Amino acid sequence: MSSVRIECVAKEGCRIGESPVWDEKEGALLYVDITGRKVCRWSPVTRQAQAIPVDAPVSSVALRKSGDYVITLGTSFAALKWKEQLVTTITQVDKDKANTRFNDGKVDPAGRYFAGTMAEEIRPAVLERHQGSLYTLFPDLSVVKHFDQVDISNGLDWSLDHKTFFYIDSLSYSVDAFDYDLQTGKIGNRRSIYKLEKEESIPDGMCIDTEGKLWVACYDGGRVIRLDPETGKRLQTVKLPVDKTTSCCFGGKDYSELYVTSASDGMDKEWLSRQPEAGGIFKITGLGVKGVPPYPFAG
Repeated sequence: MSSVRIECVAKEGCRIGESPVWDEKEGALLYVDITGRKVCRWSPVTRQAQAIPVDAPVSSVALRKSGDYVITLGTSFAALKWKEQLVTTITQVDKDKANTRFNDGKVDPAGRYFAGTMAEEIRPAVLERHQGSLYTLFPDLSVVKHFDQVDISNGLDWSLDHKTFFYIDSLSYSVDAFDYDLQTGKIGNRRSIYKLEKEESIPDGMCIDTEGKLWVACYDGGRVIRLDPETGKRLQTVKLPVDKTTSCCFGGKDYSELYVTSASDGMDKEWLSRQPEAGGIFKITGLGVKGVPPYPFAG
Protein backbone atom coordinates (compact mmCIF):
# COMPACT_ATOMS: atom_id res chain seq x y z
CA MET A 1 0.00 0.00 0.00
CA SER A 2 2.04 2.89 -1.32
CA SER A 3 -0.58 5.48 -0.35
CA VAL A 4 0.28 5.17 3.35
CA ARG A 5 1.72 8.44 4.64
CA ILE A 6 3.42 9.02 8.00
CA GLU A 7 3.88 12.49 9.46
CA CYS A 8 5.22 13.63 12.84
CA VAL A 9 2.57 16.15 13.91
CA ALA A 10 3.68 16.97 17.46
CA LYS A 11 7.43 17.20 17.75
CA GLU A 12 7.73 18.42 21.36
CA GLY A 13 9.16 15.03 22.27
CA CYS A 14 7.46 13.19 25.12
CA ARG A 15 9.54 11.13 27.49
CA ILE A 16 6.86 8.40 27.36
CA GLY A 17 3.97 9.46 25.14
CA GLU A 18 0.93 7.20 25.69
CA SER A 19 -2.85 6.78 25.64
CA PRO A 20 -3.87 8.72 22.51
CA VAL A 21 -7.63 9.44 22.49
CA TRP A 22 -9.54 11.47 19.90
CA ASP A 23 -11.77 14.14 21.47
CA GLU A 24 -14.42 14.74 18.83
CA LYS A 25 -16.00 17.69 20.67
CA GLU A 26 -12.67 19.56 20.74
CA GLY A 27 -11.51 18.18 17.38
CA ALA A 28 -8.22 17.38 19.08
CA LEU A 29 -5.98 14.51 20.13
CA LEU A 30 -5.51 13.84 23.83
CA TYR A 31 -2.48 11.93 25.10
CA VAL A 32 -0.23 11.75 28.14
CA ASP A 33 3.50 11.91 28.83
CA ILE A 34 3.87 9.41 31.67
CA THR A 35 7.28 10.31 33.10
CA GLY A 36 7.00 13.89 31.81
CA ARG A 37 3.93 14.11 34.10
CA LYS A 38 1.63 15.99 31.77
CA VAL A 39 -1.68 15.57 29.95
CA CYS A 40 -1.56 17.00 26.42
CA ARG A 41 -4.09 18.05 23.81
CA TRP A 42 -2.94 18.57 20.22
CA SER A 43 -5.06 20.55 17.77
CA PRO A 44 -4.80 19.83 14.03
CA VAL A 45 -6.02 23.41 13.44
CA THR A 46 -3.31 25.23 15.42
CA ARG A 47 -0.78 22.36 15.02
CA GLN A 48 0.08 23.02 18.68
CA ALA A 49 -0.15 20.90 21.82
CA GLN A 50 -1.32 22.36 25.13
CA ALA A 51 -0.05 20.58 28.25
CA ILE A 52 -1.34 20.41 31.81
CA PRO A 53 1.32 19.44 34.37
CA VAL A 54 0.37 16.92 37.09
CA ASP A 55 2.17 15.82 40.25
CA ALA A 56 2.66 12.08 39.52
CA PRO A 57 3.21 9.78 36.54
CA VAL A 58 0.03 10.04 34.41
CA SER A 59 -0.52 6.95 32.29
CA SER A 60 -3.90 7.23 30.57
CA VAL A 61 -6.63 9.74 29.79
CA ALA A 62 -10.27 9.16 28.82
CA LEU A 63 -13.31 11.23 27.93
CA ARG A 64 -16.02 11.76 30.53
CA LYS A 65 -19.74 11.84 29.71
CA SER A 66 -20.35 14.76 32.09
CA GLY A 67 -17.55 16.74 30.43
CA ASP A 68 -13.77 17.01 30.74
CA TYR A 69 -11.67 13.92 31.41
CA VAL A 70 -10.65 11.10 33.71
CA ILE A 71 -7.03 10.03 34.11
CA THR A 72 -4.93 7.40 35.83
CA LEU A 73 -2.40 9.23 37.99
CA GLY A 74 0.13 7.31 40.10
CA THR A 75 -2.06 4.64 41.70
CA SER A 76 -5.26 6.73 41.53
CA PHE A 77 -8.18 7.18 39.21
CA ALA A 78 -8.67 10.96 39.05
CA ALA A 79 -10.83 13.61 37.39
CA LEU A 80 -9.27 16.38 35.29
CA LYS A 81 -10.97 19.71 34.62
CA TRP A 82 -9.10 21.08 31.61
CA LYS A 83 -9.84 24.84 31.77
CA GLU A 84 -9.25 25.00 35.52
CA GLN A 85 -6.24 22.64 35.26
CA LEU A 86 -7.75 20.95 38.30
CA VAL A 87 -7.10 17.31 39.26
CA THR A 88 -9.17 15.59 41.95
CA THR A 89 -8.66 12.03 43.14
CA ILE A 90 -11.60 9.66 42.65
CA THR A 91 -10.13 6.57 44.31
CA GLN A 92 -6.80 4.82 44.88
CA VAL A 93 -5.67 1.23 44.25
CA ASP A 94 -2.60 -0.89 45.18
CA LYS A 95 -2.40 0.78 48.60
CA ASP A 96 -0.37 -2.16 49.90
CA LYS A 97 2.32 -1.70 47.20
CA ALA A 98 4.82 1.12 47.54
CA ASN A 99 6.34 1.00 44.07
CA THR A 100 3.50 0.48 41.59
CA ARG A 101 1.76 2.88 39.24
CA PHE A 102 -1.07 2.68 36.74
CA ASN A 103 -0.23 2.10 33.10
CA ASP A 104 -2.61 1.95 30.13
CA GLY A 105 -6.37 2.43 30.50
CA LYS A 106 -9.50 2.64 28.33
CA VAL A 107 -13.27 2.95 28.71
CA ASP A 108 -15.52 0.04 27.72
CA PRO A 109 -18.75 0.38 25.64
CA ALA A 110 -20.82 0.62 28.87
CA GLY A 111 -18.76 3.53 30.24
CA ARG A 112 -16.52 1.65 32.70
CA TYR A 113 -12.85 2.68 32.93
CA PHE A 114 -10.49 -0.30 32.74
CA ALA A 115 -6.84 0.28 33.74
CA GLY A 116 -3.98 -1.85 34.98
CA THR A 117 -0.91 -1.33 37.13
CA MET A 118 2.76 -2.32 37.01
CA ALA A 119 5.87 -1.92 39.14
CA GLU A 120 7.85 1.30 38.69
CA GLU A 121 10.51 0.70 36.04
CA ILE A 122 14.22 0.61 36.90
CA ARG A 123 14.78 1.44 33.23
CA PRO A 124 12.42 1.00 30.26
CA ALA A 125 10.77 -2.48 30.36
CA VAL A 126 13.01 -3.53 33.29
CA LEU A 127 11.05 -3.88 36.52
CA GLU A 128 10.02 -6.19 39.33
CA ARG A 129 7.74 -8.78 37.72
CA HIS A 130 4.19 -9.83 38.68
CA GLN A 131 3.46 -6.66 40.71
CA GLY A 132 0.57 -5.36 38.61
CA SER A 133 -3.20 -5.91 38.52
CA LEU A 134 -6.12 -5.09 36.23
CA TYR A 135 -8.89 -2.89 37.64
CA THR A 136 -12.19 -1.37 36.56
CA LEU A 137 -13.61 1.92 37.81
CA PHE A 138 -17.41 1.64 37.56
CA PRO A 139 -19.70 4.63 36.88
CA ASP A 140 -20.77 4.54 40.57
CA LEU A 141 -17.03 5.09 41.35
CA SER A 142 -16.58 1.62 42.88
CA VAL A 143 -13.51 -0.39 41.82
CA VAL A 144 -13.22 -4.08 40.94
CA LYS A 145 -9.92 -5.96 40.67
CA HIS A 146 -10.00 -8.65 37.95
CA PHE A 147 -6.64 -10.36 38.48
CA ASP A 148 -3.07 -9.72 39.64
CA GLN A 149 0.39 -11.14 38.80
CA VAL A 150 0.62 -8.72 35.85
CA ASP A 151 4.04 -7.55 34.57
CA ILE A 152 3.20 -4.48 32.45
CA SER A 153 -0.54 -3.93 32.07
CA ASN A 154 -0.98 -2.47 28.63
CA GLY A 155 -3.17 -2.25 25.51
CA LEU A 156 -6.88 -2.94 25.79
CA ASP A 157 -10.00 -2.78 23.63
CA TRP A 158 -13.30 -4.53 22.91
CA SER A 159 -14.62 -6.40 19.88
CA LEU A 160 -17.29 -4.73 17.75
CA ASP A 161 -20.00 -7.01 19.19
CA HIS A 162 -18.71 -6.22 22.72
CA LYS A 163 -18.42 -9.95 23.51
CA THR A 164 -14.62 -10.06 23.61
CA PHE A 165 -12.12 -8.04 25.64
CA PHE A 166 -8.61 -7.79 24.18
CA TYR A 167 -5.68 -7.22 26.53
CA ILE A 168 -1.88 -7.04 26.53
CA ASP A 169 0.49 -7.84 29.39
CA SER A 170 3.62 -6.63 27.58
CA LEU A 171 6.24 -9.06 28.89
CA SER A 172 4.11 -12.06 27.86
CA TYR A 173 4.75 -10.92 24.23
CA SER A 174 1.14 -11.88 23.55
CA VAL A 175 -2.17 -10.29 22.62
CA ASP A 176 -4.85 -12.02 24.70
CA ALA A 177 -8.63 -12.28 24.46
CA PHE A 178 -11.26 -12.81 27.17
CA ASP A 179 -14.97 -13.52 26.98
CA TYR A 180 -16.71 -10.28 27.94
CA ASP A 181 -20.05 -9.67 29.62
CA LEU A 182 -21.11 -6.12 28.79
CA GLN A 183 -23.93 -6.17 31.38
CA THR A 184 -21.63 -6.85 34.32
CA GLY A 185 -18.14 -5.96 33.07
CA LYS A 186 -16.92 -9.46 33.98
CA ILE A 187 -14.16 -11.17 32.00
CA GLY A 188 -13.19 -14.85 31.69
CA ASN A 189 -11.72 -17.62 29.53
CA ARG A 190 -8.35 -15.96 28.81
CA ARG A 191 -6.49 -17.11 25.70
CA SER A 192 -3.65 -15.89 23.49
CA ILE A 193 -4.63 -14.82 19.98
CA TYR A 194 -1.23 -13.59 18.73
CA LYS A 195 2.38 -14.08 19.84
CA LEU A 196 4.76 -11.35 18.74
CA GLU A 197 7.72 -12.21 16.53
CA LYS A 198 11.25 -11.25 17.59
CA GLU A 199 11.56 -8.16 15.36
CA GLU A 200 8.14 -6.92 16.52
CA SER A 201 9.58 -6.74 20.04
CA ILE A 202 7.20 -5.71 22.89
CA PRO A 203 3.42 -5.29 22.44
CA ASP A 204 2.23 -2.00 23.92
CA GLY A 205 -0.94 0.03 23.26
CA MET A 206 -3.73 -1.15 20.99
CA CYS A 207 -6.95 -0.11 19.24
CA ILE A 208 -9.59 -1.66 16.98
CA ASP A 209 -10.88 -0.64 13.53
CA THR A 210 -14.38 -0.85 12.06
CA GLU A 211 -13.52 -4.19 10.42
CA GLY A 212 -12.83 -5.68 13.85
CA LYS A 213 -9.06 -5.89 13.32
CA LEU A 214 -6.58 -4.88 16.02
CA TRP A 215 -3.76 -2.35 15.66
CA VAL A 216 -0.90 -2.92 18.10
CA ALA A 217 2.02 -0.54 18.72
CA CYS A 218 5.30 -2.46 19.11
CA TYR A 219 7.61 -0.87 21.68
CA ASP A 220 11.27 -1.13 20.54
CA GLY A 221 9.84 -2.57 17.30
CA GLY A 222 9.29 0.80 15.61
CA ARG A 223 6.01 -0.24 14.05
CA VAL A 224 2.30 -0.81 14.39
CA ILE A 225 0.90 -4.14 13.26
CA ARG A 226 -2.64 -5.00 12.16
CA LEU A 227 -3.94 -8.34 13.43
CA ASP A 228 -6.98 -10.47 12.71
CA PRO A 229 -8.17 -11.67 16.14
CA GLU A 230 -10.23 -14.46 14.51
CA THR A 231 -7.36 -16.11 12.64
CA GLY A 232 -4.42 -14.90 14.75
CA LYS A 233 -2.70 -13.70 11.57
CA ARG A 234 -0.80 -10.45 11.06
CA LEU A 235 -2.34 -8.59 8.11
CA GLN A 236 -0.15 -5.50 7.84
CA THR A 237 2.96 -3.83 9.25
CA VAL A 238 3.51 -0.06 9.20
CA LYS A 239 7.06 0.96 10.16
CA LEU A 240 7.69 4.32 11.81
CA PRO A 241 10.89 6.44 11.94
CA VAL A 242 11.22 5.85 15.71
CA ASP A 243 11.84 2.63 17.65
CA LYS A 244 9.80 3.29 20.78
CA THR A 245 6.24 3.30 19.40
CA THR A 246 3.93 3.07 22.41
CA SER A 247 0.23 3.26 21.49
CA CYS A 248 -2.27 4.13 18.76
CA CYS A 249 -5.81 5.34 18.17
CA PHE A 250 -7.95 6.42 15.24
CA GLY A 251 -9.03 10.04 14.99
CA GLY A 252 -9.70 12.93 12.68
CA LYS A 253 -13.09 13.98 11.27
CA ASP A 254 -14.05 10.49 10.06
CA TYR A 255 -11.67 8.42 12.27
CA SER A 256 -9.57 7.48 9.22
CA GLU A 257 -6.27 8.80 10.65
CA LEU A 258 -4.19 6.55 12.91
CA TYR A 259 -2.33 8.49 15.61
CA VAL A 260 0.72 6.83 17.16
CA THR A 261 2.51 7.96 20.33
CA SER A 262 6.18 7.30 21.02
CA ALA A 263 8.82 7.57 23.75
CA SER A 264 12.36 8.86 24.14
CA ASP A 265 13.13 7.60 27.68
CA GLY A 266 16.09 5.22 27.75
CA MET A 267 17.66 6.56 24.53
CA ASP A 268 21.21 7.92 24.61
CA LYS A 269 22.44 10.97 22.64
CA GLU A 270 23.67 8.93 19.70
CA TRP A 271 20.35 7.05 19.43
CA LEU A 272 18.39 10.30 19.69
CA SER A 273 20.53 11.91 17.00
CA ARG A 274 19.54 9.06 14.67
CA GLN A 275 15.87 9.40 15.64
CA PRO A 276 15.23 13.11 16.25
CA GLU A 277 11.45 12.56 16.23
CA ALA A 278 11.55 10.10 19.16
CA GLY A 279 8.83 11.02 21.64
CA GLY A 280 6.78 12.69 18.90
CA ILE A 281 3.16 12.03 17.90
CA PHE A 282 2.69 10.56 14.41
CA LYS A 283 -0.30 10.67 12.07
CA ILE A 284 -0.71 7.83 9.58
CA THR A 285 -3.09 8.38 6.64
CA GLY A 286 -4.02 6.29 3.61
CA LEU A 287 -4.60 3.05 5.53
CA GLY A 288 -8.02 2.59 3.95
CA VAL A 289 -9.69 1.74 7.25
CA LYS A 290 -11.45 3.70 9.96
CA GLY A 291 -11.51 3.41 13.72
CA VAL A 292 -14.18 3.26 16.38
CA PRO A 293 -14.84 6.48 18.38
CA PRO A 294 -13.77 6.26 22.04
CA TYR A 295 -16.38 5.63 24.72
CA PRO A 296 -16.72 8.19 27.54
CA PHE A 297 -16.58 7.25 31.21
CA ALA A 298 -20.19 7.25 32.45
CA GLY A 299 -19.44 8.26 36.05
